Amino acid sequence: MLGKSLALPSVTFEAAKFCSLSLSDLSTTPAVLKPKSHGIIPTVQTNVIRKSACGFVDASKKWELHSTAQPQSAVLLEDEEEKKMWDACRQALSAFKFSIEEADVILKKAFGWAHSPYWGEERSKEVPKVESVNEMLDYLQNLGLSEDDMFKVLKKFPEVLGCSLHDELKINVGTLEKVWGIEGKSLRNLLLRNPKVLGYNVDCKGDCMAKCTRCWVRF
Repeated sequence: MLGKSLALPSVTFEAAKFCSLSLSDLSTTPAVLKPKSHGIIPTVQTNVIRKSACGFVDASKKWELHSTAQPQSAVLLEDEEEKKMWDACRQALSAFKFSIEEADVILKKAFGWAHSPYWGEERSKEVPKVESVNEMLDYLQNLGLSEDDMFKVLKKFPEVLGCSLHDELKINVGTLEKVWGIEGKSLRNLLLRNPKVLGYNVDCKGDCMAKCTRCWVRF
């Protein structure tokens, strides 16, 4: 058999409807001979074919992912005014480069729509008011926090938005300044490291009150 010339049967290719395969692609595709028990048949390497076909498949997948990744409602709010308030709070958080989904997580944890160890079982669901949220955000920025700092603080301690500005944050910041001498850059560094200090509202003084997530003993 080695001395005889082999006649290869002609092969006809029909481009698939979904595949943008050109004749030039096929002309540059080498044939590989594979021995069979009843002769030798040519097989064409499919790398080029697979690459050409992938364009349509990938585009389809990208379209599908884009179409199914639309923002979902954060909570099931039936009242139109409550929906508007929630959306306005989302918008306020977007100033610090939070996505819609990230903003929803922050608001849920801050206002009782998702379980948080910080609140325990005491937090009831509440629809946030954009005025209160903006007031809290302004106060935090006035403590010397940049936009990037705000992103980090809210990521670590989203519940801060649900705390009381006057009865917790301002009192705690005053305590840090007067008792511990922490202010300015030192306060900024502390908040980046442990922002939960803003929400401490009890001091067990060694006699546990079972409110460890909100106790000054953690400071």
